[in-house]
Amino acid sequence: MKQNIFRKVSRFVPVLVATVALTGCDAHIDVPDTAVRPGHVLCEDGTALSYTEYQQSGKKAVAVVFDTRQHEDAEGNGYAVYLWDITPQAFADSLGIAQGTSADLAAHDGNANTFALYETKETASPMAEAVFDLWCYGQSAYVPSVAQMRLLYTIRETVNPVIEQCGGDPLPLTDGDCWYWTSTEVAEQETAKAWLYSMGSGAIQETPKTQAHKVRPIITINR
Repeated sequence: MKQNIFRKVSRFVPVLVATVALTGCDAHIDVPDTAVRPGHVLCEDGTALSYTEYQQSGKKAVAVVFDTRQHEDAEGNGYAVYLWDITPQAFADSLGIAQGTSADLAAHDGNANTFALYETKETASPMAEAVFDLWCYGQSAYVPSVAQMRLLYTIRETVNPVIEQCGGDPLPLTDGDCWYWTSTEVAEQETAKAWLYSMGSGAIQETPKTQAHKVRPIITINR
């Protein structure tokens, strides 16, 4: 009799264990999504939040995330575009001086380029000085390279609504007033020209460095 009871219990226990295991697998656990994505708002304290979270946070917005991919030559964990344009400034206040940028159209090196422009003693860079004046709260803004402007161009329609919601200047979607300085000098013409970038068409234009054009700083995300 005891043996029969033991056999019945033995057959029942695995079924019970399996049922419990299946129930555990089916249980739903809400895990907060903390991934930073294009369209998130970068705040002055360095946090990146969805627009809904930003509205509830009471924090101050400074930029909107536009890229979070890992690029081989890039520092940090992505880029955010500053909410506002910098008024037109010259790349350099005189010609005849190479200002030490890489002149590489494929390099994500706007931060290094901007520092090189700022540090050049033979000529000043009103553009770099204006962007350096923005450095506060640990947010190191700089003039994007051509390659970084290309990343921004491809997603400008996604980030524009968030820029507007945060009170910023939307990026141009047409050819009117769409040209911005990059921080990339023209290879083999570094003493005289640098590249402009069109946010209306994605085109680039080599331009004398003493001309004044708009600047749209970007910020590296570090986390």
